[in-house]
Amino acid sequence: CIQATLEVQCNSVMMKARYVIILCLFFMFVHTSSNSKSIVKNLPGFYGDLPFNLETGYVGVGEDDSVQVFYYFVESQRDPLHDPLLLYATGGPGASGLYPFLYQIGPLSINFKNSTWTNITLERNQNSWTKVANMIFVDLPAGVGFSYAKTWEASRSSDSDLALQCYQFIQKWLVEHPRFFNNPFYMSGISYLGIVIPAATLETYKGNERGNQPQVNIKGCICVNPLTDKFNDFNSRLEFAHRLALISDDMYEATKDTCNGNYINSNPSNRECSFNLQRIDECTSRLNIFNILDPVCDAANPEPLCYVNFLTQI
Repeated sequence: CIQATLEVQCNSVMMKARYVIILCLFFMFVHTSSNSKSIVKNLPGFYGDLPFNLETGYVGVGEDDSVQVFYYFVESQRDPLHDPLLLYATGGPGASGLYPFLYQIGPLSINFKNSTWTNITLERNQNSWTKVANMIFVDLPAGVGFSYAKTWEASRSSDSDLALQCYQFIQKWLVEHPRFFNNPFYMSGISYLGIVIPAATLETYKGNERGNQPQVNIKGCICVNPLTDKFNDFNSRLEFAHRLALISDDMYEATKDTCNGNYINSNPSNRECSFNLQRIDECTSRLNIFNILDPVCDAANPEPLCYVNFLTQI
């Protein structure tokens, strides 16, 4: 069992934040109005022209287009006219579309070994989804990334509002990009968007049934590491840790018995349960919950994601 420190996590977040700020400043200068869209040929930190087609812009949704949604669109690097089209929203809620663009499934990633605090080095992501799909990374809800609301009322958002905005976005985006009308379309998102994406998918199907134009060639949804029900999602992590041998049989059985199978909303006055949960935290605190095979966190290497609390960290 190994104990993580908050300092490691903070250093990782601060370094990544500085890299992202540099790129955000670049995109800020690219757009001068909310009605613009631009073809981006190059980015700071990447040598030469980008080896893929990148478009950024805004689409207005909501009443009187009161919410301006910023997007990053990357054409498929295989067969853009036939490959699937995905709208990809990030979790949090509150994370920008720039996060998956650079850190997860986008066409580029940051080369940390060759980057400094002031000069970043970008490289091609060999595992990018854009190799086989057209990807629209969006900043949602209003106030996230470069997206904004024109009115105070529009800045207030709920899960149902966000689901409707996803549908309105893809409808309007397709009007401006008619050559993708026939591509199979998937609503997709990660983490907290596991609550929103199924609702947005249903909204799209209902819109088609009502005869709304344009019709969206929706085939389904893709939810990555989704949040569906917080209690069941988080409570099942103890079972997950046990079955993957992250904790011993004795530790698992003791925790299960003393906590009565409730590890998230446990009674703090139950000292035996609290003690056993603390032992589990100590054994799992330096694991990347998204990929337990990743190396443990190291203050000198900010790249891996690590969390202090395995059981309750989103």
